[in-house]
Amino acid sequence: MTSSQAVSAAVAQLYNTYPFPPEPLLDEPPPGYNWRWHWTAAYAFCAGRKPLTQAVRVLDAGCGTGVGTEYIAHLNPEAQVTAIDLSDRAIEVARERCQRSGASNATFQPLSIYDVDQLPGTFDWINCVGVLHHLPDPIKGLQKLASKLAPGGIIHIFVYAALGRWEISLMQEAIALLQGDRRGDYKDGVQVGRQIFAHLPEDNRLRLREEKRWAWENQRDASFADMYVHPQEIDYSVDTLFELIDSSDLDFLGFSNPTYWNLERLMGQVPDLMERAALLSPRQRYRLIEVLDPEITHYEFFLAKPPFDPVDWSDQALLKASPERNPCMHGWPSRSIMDCNYQPMALTEAEYAFVEKCDQQPGETTVADCMALANLDIEAVRSLLSRQLIILSS
Repeated sequence: MTSSQAVSAAVAQLYNTYPFPPEPLLDEPPPGYNWRWHWTAAYAFCAGRKPLTQAVRVLDAGCGTGVGTEYIAHLNPEAQVTAIDLSDRAIEVARERCQRSGASNATFQPLSIYDVDQLPGTFDWINCVGVLHHLPDPIKGLQKLASKLAPGGIIHIFVYAALGRWEISLMQEAIALLQGDRRGDYKDGVQVGRQIFAHLPEDNRLRLREEKRWAWENQRDASFADMYVHPQEIDYSVDTLFELIDSSDLDFLGFSNPTYWNLERLMGQVPDLMERAALLSPRQRYRLIEVLDPEITHYEFFLAKPPFDPVDWSDQALLKASPERNPCMHGWPSRSIMDCNYQPMALTEAEYAFVEKCDQQPGETTVADCMALANLDIEAVRSLLSRQLIILSS
């Protein structure tokens, strides 16, 4: 057995011991939404326009117990969803999860990302959340996924960030040292870790971080094990993240949590510093943001396989476009809503009137028509678009 195979076997054993995520099974569709798992919303974020079809092939690469797979299947009923994972036990839970909730458009297969070429055809959309950083060779893993992405297809990825997980990495090392030759006994690792936290001084930095940030979800042993006794983890910085991305020959489309990557939230009140930052490359600005605000625990972002040409709406083209309401919105119809990221948002009367018109006649009216009805100017429409409240089609 090669070292890579040994690592993969250890990862599979962890998730056979503690299937993850440990979310309960439901006999109905899961509540709410995650716009990153909604094909129309995700594609519109990447391309600036509504996709041409809903009948897409989706790969959930590293599905675990199928929490994300279930959402993808229900949010995209016309899609064909294929889900793979190393852990046989996690696959069993995932299959039962989708059967019980009626997600009949999802199929499951125990398979490594390294062996994804065994799957037939290509995929329009790949979801790979919380997986690549657990591979012994993430670059090879991403390249394998890229080879299965159809031209013009998109992939959403989530990997860990080193700065915000500094205390986690120290506790991982502490547990491993105390386990010694029992490392790989994941139940023992959980017991050791819980004992450490219970007896560290109350003002200890590692204990404070756990209590403030992670303790609620880590009440469950599966979550604690995934965080603190995982046999394989690679945490990234912006610099090493883009080394990973560049290895794939895919186009970087942007982070799917763009508000974090807005430098104005940190230095917007200091014009001199903003002028200096404007001289930096985009990647240097990303690095500046993460070192100034080192709370980030992960990166989530979209890549695309060329050719992929996002729409840059000119004023004239925008006026002729057909708008519709973003389906990932909670509390509608109301001027007080939760947006696609479940953040509270208050719409003005004019904004509400515009979105209401979009919702009443999706795809049957133009931006110009809605603007006239709502008494809204074109910059306000661009604001609705940037806040992911509307989706456009030509």
